[in-house]
Amino acid sequence: MYRYERQYTGPLQAIIMDWAGTTVDFGSMAPIRAFQGLFTNQGVPISQVEARGPMGTEKREHIRQLCSHPRIRATWVEVKGTEPTDADVDRMYDEFVPLQVAAIAETAVLIPGLTDLLAWADANEVKIGANTGYADIMIQGLLAKAAEQGYNPASNVCATQVPKGRPYPYMAMMNAIELGVENLAACVKVDDTLTGIDEGLNAGMWTVGVAVSGNEVGMSLNEWNATDAEQQDRLRARAYDRFNRSGAHYVIDSIADLIPVLEEIEMRMSTGEKP
Repeated sequence: MYRYERQYTGPLQAIIMDWAGTTVDFGSMAPIRAFQGLFTNQGVPISQVEARGPMGTEKREHIRQLCSHPRIRATWVEVKGTEPTDADVDRMYDEFVPLQVAAIAETAVLIPGLTDLLAWADANEVKIGANTGYADIMIQGLLAKAAEQGYNPASNVCATQVPKGRPYPYMAMMNAIELGVENLAACVKVDDTLTGIDEGLNAGMWTVGVAVSGNEVGMSLNEWNATDAEQQDRLRARAYDRFNRSGAHYVIDSIADLIPVLEEIEMRMSTGEKP
């Protein structure tokens, strides 16, 4: 009997990156502002930690999961007299959209290091894709503001454009299709959420977790820079541990640290290693 096993030994073909917390909006603040505003408007305020729990999922699903949170559900019942329903989730999603659009417009600043990465990708003929748990109706302003700053990914996929969002692999796979990728193992998925790492792993891609600039630490750039080194080390270590336990192949502080990782991945691929 024989077993045939192919080994891809070619170059890196594509980098597929999340938006908030990975390439723009240091600290992934826009979704948090919107979710906290939404639940405050319902008379059921939520904490930042609670708001960040389902981060990375499609936003209607994110609202549904927040409504299912034991503390939030109990407060909802106390305030409104009934448990939150699917109709409440639908109504809240409609209310959430303009809140999210406004928050995105306030935070759509490129994370330091992204322009260097884009220059590296261009020089090495590596394609750039982006995907997000945002709905397509939420991101038109984001796309325009990012383009003004020099970031215009060749493929952009929203959770509302595929059958299921993260952790399912469909967004990353659609990115690969639109980019003309030959082999999914020649792609790197970069994300600041654990569910985004699941997405990349489920798609058969290399995965890189972004620990400091995104959801796991959850601080704006100014807040992070104002934090003392000892506390930074504690927060960084916790985030790295969570990404490592999620199965991420690599973990970095921010997009500014990605180029050496990509070069190492490409070297490993040249010997036939797979994700």
